[in-house]
Amino acid sequence: MAQPWWKSAVFYQIYPRSFADSGGDGVGDLEGIRSRLDHLGWMGIDAIWICPFYRSPMTDFGYDVADYCDVDPLFGTLEDFDRLLADAHARGMKVIVDWVPNHTSDQHPWFVESRSSRQSAKRDWYLWHDGPGTGNEGRPNNWKAAFGGDTWTWDDATAQWYLHLFLPTQPDLNWRNPEVEVAMHDTLRFWLDRGVDGFRVDVVQGLTKDPAFPDDPPGQVLPHAGVNDCDDTHAVLRGLRRLADSYEGDRMLVGEVYLLSTATVAKYFGNDDELHLAFDFTPLYAPWDADAWRLRIDEAERELGSLGAWPTWTLSNHDNPRHRTRYGGTEGRARAAALLLLTLRGAPFVYYGEELGLEEATVVPSRVVDPGGRDGCRAPMPWDGSAGHGWSGAEPWLPWSPDPETRNVEALRADESSILHVYRRVLAARRTSPALRTGGYRALEVGPAARTVLGYERTADDDRRVALVNFTADPAEVALAGHWTVEVDSESTAEGTPFAGRLGGDQAVLLSPAE
Repeated sequence: MAQPWWKSAVFYQIYPRSFADSGGDGVGDLEGIRSRLDHLGWMGIDAIWICPFYRSPMTDFGYDVADYCDVDPLFGTLEDFDRLLADAHARGMKVIVDWVPNHTSDQHPWFVESRSSRQSAKRDWYLWHDGPGTGNEGRPNNWKAAFGGDTWTWDDATAQWYLHLFLPTQPDLNWRNPEVEVAMHDTLRFWLDRGVDGFRVDVVQGLTKDPAFPDDPPGQVLPHAGVNDCDDTHAVLRGLRRLADSYEGDRMLVGEVYLLSTATVAKYFGNDDELHLAFDFTPLYAPWDADAWRLRIDEAERELGSLGAWPTWTLSNHDNPRHRTRYGGTEGRARAAALLLLTLRGAPFVYYGEELGLEEATVVPSRVVDPGGRDGCRAPMPWDGSAGHGWSGAEPWLPWSPDPETRNVEALRADESSILHVYRRVLAARRTSPALRTGGYRALEVGPAARTVLGYERTADDDRRVALVNFTADPAEVALAGHWTVEVDSESTAEGTPFAGRLGGDQAVLLSPAE
């Protein structure tokens, strides 16, 4: 049977405010994305994921949705989206969009109506609760919100508390109400009918809560969003999966399950009747260390492989510091990480600008805008070496990452030894190798360098590839059976030559059998 497209795809995450600006206002937009699709096609990207562009007051930069079925004027129009979708499809690229089902904006008409009266027809669309005392004397429980403070906000007009796992401007929907489920399914249909190929589903683990609303244990460090894991959510996901599967073309759901346990994340695949893919973010907290990564990979193979589920891999995103900075700031490690990300068994997600080796931007206090402190990873994409780096008009909404004069698309594309070309060459290797796209995984013994070098083999029928990643700055000798040719070298120096059993510091190679 033919494999679904998402199983072999390489996804590219676009934060629309920061990717490309067509309007000159310093904020990226949909037309800007459309104008840069050729860059992604040249790289060899299969699918793009666009973070929220819906109508929103932007207290959480689009993750506070005021209308799920329209484009915020900041980003353009529905017609702009349709053109972007058509142009991406014409290039053979799939498009998935962010969908935020756990909460809306407090300015969404549903919530405006819900808070208008205790007798409102939409009162039960959100999670309203009395406190333990009289009036606002004491909150319903001790849950902590993701960006600080409590998860409960008092509403004077109706004298009750409402729940928000994130900001007070992001009230949580009540997914136990069938009317909410119908209304939210309709928002999915709106975009599916326009032709989108799937959705990245935000805060999957938050969709239902324990109806008893028990206190979290004393001393819990994580906000409640990081531990909420209610069995009733799985019925919600099965409903979403049935909806996606009712459309032709392998429409897919990839879920943000921000629970730092691979075994727990595995539950959200169900019996192949819930999510198609689920983010496992435990690798985001792994240091640049061979043993740590071996543990993370083995865990994914064990927990997901037993289900027949397909893993996902991501090194950076809009909520976490860029991996080059986390791994020490060296380009050598960023190059090696590219090869690691794109050769593991599973679906890789590349965060915009990773292909340039971007680091975290330094954001002075006067430029800070994000309530969660995530501005550094959301810096604008530099396209060329001009004063505006491809952003004409107003200064971009956030400062640049370091060295945009030289670390930009135009400059790195002109240098075939650059990190950008490393990404392109690994992606080209994936396209010609069934083993890399959908093949199996086997950890390799690599001899005395085992504590510092991670080695693994990917196989599909008679197609074989080997990846070796040196996680230290010291050279390493590798014992590897057979004769191999260097197909891709993270340092861009040894490609096409026989592999001699030695890796330089922070070097990674992709090997193919020698003819």
